[in-house]
Amino acid sequence: MNPDAHKLWQAPQWAFSVLLALLGMLGPFSIDTYLPAFSGIAASLDASPVQMQQTLSAYLFGFAFMSLFHGAISDSFGRRPVVLCGLAAFTVASVGCALSQSIGPLIFFRAMQGLSTGAGIVVSRAVIRDMFAPSQAQKVMSQVTIFFGVAPAIAPMVGGWMLVHVSWHGIFWFLAGVGFVLWVAIFRLLPETLHTTQRQHFHPRNLMAGYWQLGSDPRFLLLALASGVPFNGMFLYILSAPVFLGEHLQLAPQQFFWCFLVTIGGIMGGAMLSGRLAGKYLPKRQIRIGFLIMLAIGVINLFANLLFKAHVSWALLPLGIFSFGWALMVPVVTLLALDMHPQRRGMASSLQMFVGSSANGLVAGVISPLVMHSTVGLAIASLLMLCVGLLAWAYIRYRWPEIGHTIAHG
Repeated sequence: MNPDAHKLWQAPQWAFSVLLALLGMLGPFSIDTYLPAFSGIAASLDASPVQMQQTLSAYLFGFAFMSLFHGAISDSFGRRPVVLCGLAAFTVASVGCALSQSIGPLIFFRAMQGLSTGAGIVVSRAVIRDMFAPSQAQKVMSQVTIFFGVAPAIAPMVGGWMLVHVSWHGIFWFLAGVGFVLWVAIFRLLPETLHTTQRQHFHPRNLMAGYWQLGSDPRFLLLALASGVPFNGMFLYILSAPVFLGEHLQLAPQQFFWCFLVTIGGIMGGAMLSGRLAGKYLPKRQIRIGFLIMLAIGVINLFANLLFKAHVSWALLPLGIFSFGWALMVPVVTLLALDMHPQRRGMASSLQMFVGSSANGLVAGVISPLVMHSTVGLAIASLLMLCVGLLAWAYIRYRWPEIGHTIAHG
């Protein structure tokens, strides 16, 4: 934690949470805004469904790759320069997407968006821990998740409206505008939160030593799996939205927002409860409750899809409940992972994000195309990805029972 943290931000804490949430929202905006326009873009560029899926997986794999370095670089040069450079590159990439006249350039600039977008969400996690002690950091991270949850609910509505009233190009012009406004806001408002005495020497040998230190720590890797992989239990449905919502549930593109509203409502509710429980519940207990909620609704969702034909009257509800359980536990698991190696929180955030976003890319490029045409397949894949995170946490509790056993105050 920065010893001068109390001097760096004099405005209300909620305003700081909003600023960091705006950074984090760029990722979901980059995905959810253009999902309703999938068919329109494909028709305009004469692209196949596989090529359109590549625009998504290129973004996600670019995000995963560069997330390895955003936090590590910020440990050496500070948080602000990394965020500002990332936002600038994202804005340029969005302009490139808007100007694309064929599927090749669109895939390229989507990859460039992915390479740059992660700077905000990766570094913002380290910023929270720079500024706040553990229990307060959990409250702030929960607040960020609440505000952050608004973006994916708005994004598909914006995308659907622009597709109908402007064009799919307008979606990417909109994203370029968001990137520019965020760059100005961060430049003017975000202080440098990494104290000069806490900066790491930027040298390949030092970086490799850091990566080895974290990458060879099974506790850190298991916590990264526990926080990152279960997210895909609901993200799978978001990635499969054009088929799941359009074909299985017979919703028009302008109606896709119902799925996002239910999902984000669950995220906001879980995050709000997580913030209220900070400093009151043992971390391990809060994590256990979150996993039990996800496991129960995952099993119910599978049996419901086996027994009944999916219908909009009930098929979206499991996503909201699953999202609630995920948001209840993920702030706690994230902070446990960041505090495994306090001197390298930026790098820890990078590696944690890399694990999660690599899983996202695998789901987008491989799993979603395989199962999206079956609601039973979607339910099975969702449950299996939850189980990966659940088994990782269960092994942590068996092997290192002291993790999450202490309420952190302050």
